Amino acid sequence: MALFGGIFSGKDKKEHLEKGLEKTRQSFFNKLGKAVAGKTKVDDEVLDSLEEVLVTSDVGVETTLKIIERVEQRVARDKYLGTDELNLILREEIAALLTENNADSQQGFAIPADTRPYVIMVVGVNGVGKTTTIGKLAAQYKAQGLKVVLGAADTFRAAAVDQLKLWGERVGVPVVAHGMNTDPASVAYDTVKQAVEQQADVVLIDTAGRLHTKVNLMNELSKIKRVMQKFIATAPHEVLLVLDGSTGQNAINQAREFTKATVVTALAITKLDGTAKGGVVIGISDEFKIPVKYIGVGERVEDLQVFDRMAFVDSFFSRDQ
Repeated sequence: MALFGGIFSGKDKKEHLEKGLEKTRQSFFNKLGKAVAGKTKVDDEVLDSLEEVLVTSDVGVETTLKIIERVEQRVARDKYLGTDELNLILREEIAALLTENNADSQQGFAIPADTRPYVIMVVGVNGVGKTTTIGKLAAQYKAQGLKVVLGAADTFRAAAVDQLKLWGERVGVPVVAHGMNTDPASVAYDTVKQAVEQQADVVLIDTAGRLHTKVNLMNELSKIKRVMQKFIATAPHEVLLVLDGSTGQNAINQAREFTKATVVTALAITKLDGTAKGGVVIGISDEFKIPVKYIGVGERVEDLQVFDRMAFVDSFFSRDQ
């Protein structure tokens, strides 16, 4: 278990979060610096420039307008006029916005003692890091001493099945797989059946990542849910949508499609370490009002971090890099 011994180190987590958000932070403050250059007070021109900075940082138009309105109210109420105080205002208002939308996300998926096995169905398009996210979650749960079973129900890609098997071998957890082009619902059925029989604590089900028609996607996911409910009436307990943060606004579009096709209870936003588009976390959180449970800020197992909104804002606005 030494491989995962450092997962919950607070200092280590903070350092990797700051490193993971480095490109986003540098891009944002470079733009912000140019926007307020030569300005001494927050006026309409500065606010217009700030709006452009937020939009081009992939925060999203609607969320940007909310932030601008909040900043305007703060300027009027608190008489903050100096551009040197703009960072503080932004920091506080973005933190407030994330708090409103992520009130229950601080513990990730804490597994209730009275709900075993706890079934998490994972959805998302191909290439977003869905299977890797499942593997990292499995590793973290295993490190906590929990018994985990994985289900390879993304049967439309041989690579997805093989990748999940590799994660199972690496982590030391069983993977139920029927191979490519088999019935995904049948895989989910056998996975939950095995989990119940073996008294597992957590079940993670990988599902197909094709954004085909919403009707087909809806039918497929509904069928998977129905067969799992033959063993556990309340399954799945969570539906986790994985989004690639490096795709910016495309991640928001994917979230729209999946939330139309199925109930999504939580979000994981991956690949934030390789992009300057980390502002998308703010926009996604605000638009969908679905808790962001996890963010990915690196390749290591422990770099799939429980989303801590205050740590995220602190790292986003950290300047002593």
